[in-house]
Amino acid sequence: MTYQDPRSFLYRDALSPEAAQRLTADALARADDGELYLQYRRAEAFGFDDGRLKTASYDTQTGFGLRAVSGETTAFAHATELSEAAIKRAATTMALIDPTQGPRADPPRATNRHLYTDTDPLDLVPFADKVNLCQRIDATARARDPRVAQVSVGLSGTWSVVEIVRPDGFVATDVRPLVRLNVQIVVEQNGRRETGTFGLGGRYLYDKLFDEAAWTRAIDEALAQALVNLESVEAPAGEMTVLLGPGWPGILLHEAIGHGLEGDFNRKGTSAFSGRIGDRVAAPGVTIVDDGTLADRRGSLSIDDEGTPTSETVLIEDGILKGYMQDRLNARLMGVAATGNGRRESFAHAPMPRMTNTFMKNGRDDPAELLSRVRKGIFAKSFGGGSVDIVSGKFVFSCTEAYKIEDGRIGAPIKGATLIGDGPTALTKVTGIGNDWALDEGIGMCGKGGQSVPAGVGQPTLLVDGLTVGGTAI
Repeated sequence: MTYQDPRSFLYRDALSPEAAQRLTADALARADDGELYLQYRRAEAFGFDDGRLKTASYDTQTGFGLRAVSGETTAFAHATELSEAAIKRAATTMALIDPTQGPRADPPRATNRHLYTDTDPLDLVPFADKVNLCQRIDATARARDPRVAQVSVGLSGTWSVVEIVRPDGFVATDVRPLVRLNVQIVVEQNGRRETGTFGLGGRYLYDKLFDEAAWTRAIDEALAQALVNLESVEAPAGEMTVLLGPGWPGILLHEAIGHGLEGDFNRKGTSAFSGRIGDRVAAPGVTIVDDGTLADRRGSLSIDDEGTPTSETVLIEDGILKGYMQDRLNARLMGVAATGNGRRESFAHAPMPRMTNTFMKNGRDDPAELLSRVRKGIFAKSFGGGSVDIVSGKFVFSCTEAYKIEDGRIGAPIKGATLIGDGPTALTKVTGIGNDWALDEGIGMCGKGGQSVPAGVGQPTLLVDGLTVGGTAI
């Protein structure tokens, strides 16, 4: 395949790099800060169900977002046309802001770091091979167990080229791949149906998903979860000790705690963590970071969507609140440094402080010893949907795979369990932190303010005393 400069997807006959820099400098002359954000994106998705290909989509999207910031005020305009004329039209909106009264914000620190390949994953694998992979997964899953009644496979990939152009001459380009595979299996026995799911992905190429070891593991994990749920009993209810598994259960931390540590909520005083830097907000041993620098991870970025290099940002260290995740606007207004957390869904959205990969670090406890401490409780291995109130941190999460714990032993699988509580209080009830830290498999999506971005979560096994479990047992 002939190499094509990724920037050529942004700059064609109607726009040149020189024109983009000139237009940005003119449009943002009155502003404290801001940028021109150019993007080209192509995406494909395959849905395989009931033994055949049900959906296949392929689309491309091109456009820009122009933003001017003055004080706390933001002017933003976007269009699906990369041309001088379109950027000039958008610049009329920028003229509505009040002119800057102080020194302009410094540009981000330049970096040559690349956390993922520039190669486009969509063109490397023929269409027929992608369909064939879905077929193989379907056939292999059905052959695993006679109780398999339905198999659904989702395969998707995106490739995006972005460039950030600032009025001070700063230019940064990033080329971002992202792939994902999901397997869902429905099993049936004696008229009862249960479901298991498993997914994996990241900022790499399709070859990792086409590795037989990867997709057969997806089948095994989804089938095992479905069969466990087939034997599940009604979940108990009440306040009890909860043992959270490693990896994906970190989604609870992401929702119940992570959003409350984003800069905008804290600048506005609407987070449960506002104004508490230096306070103890969690049990000793609890250290939570946001790290966008992990190679190939779903939430990682070489630079954020304002051009700032990502970093490991320590949020809570040994139970003490140390900092927040910051984009440029909130960092400037709070008098701190941007942390590389300015993210946007696409060119059609303005950036805001968002998580990348947010996780609790390893502890020293043996997970088996943590289990032995529990006289009566539940072990939550995997989560599905949930909701959280950012202001209070109150959350409700449903368990997709969970078990009773009785006298330090894993007991019967349970169905219909939900975890109810609030993040700030839950942090203080952590009584054990395992030494088995893991990240999720690369399937997370984070929603905020009507925007969705890929994100990562993780944690070691955690023992939490006194969480409320919502169950169905009477």
